Amino acid sequence: MEPTLKEIHYIPQGTCSRHIHILLEGTTIRRVEFEGGCDGNLQAICRLLVGMKAEDTIQRLRGIDCGKRGTSCPDQLARALQSSL
Repeated sequence: MEPTLKEIHYIPQGTCSRHIHILLEGTTIRRVEFEGGCDGNLQAICRLLVGMKAEDTIQRLRGIDCGKRGTSCPDQLARALQSSL
């Protein structure tokens, strides 16, 4: 049985990014795209995450803070993944 594809569309809270689009194959990240935010940094994060397991990504990114906001784009990505599993 082949893993199913799942699209996640998440509206982050407390960050500069406006939307996060995620494509999972089973629990493996196949694509991540951010709308808004720090373009270069977010492109790098998205490329690094391709092929990672969602659970590993959550552990690595959860709790990262940006400018004492209490969250960040990576933290919001972790929250999006966590809410979808």
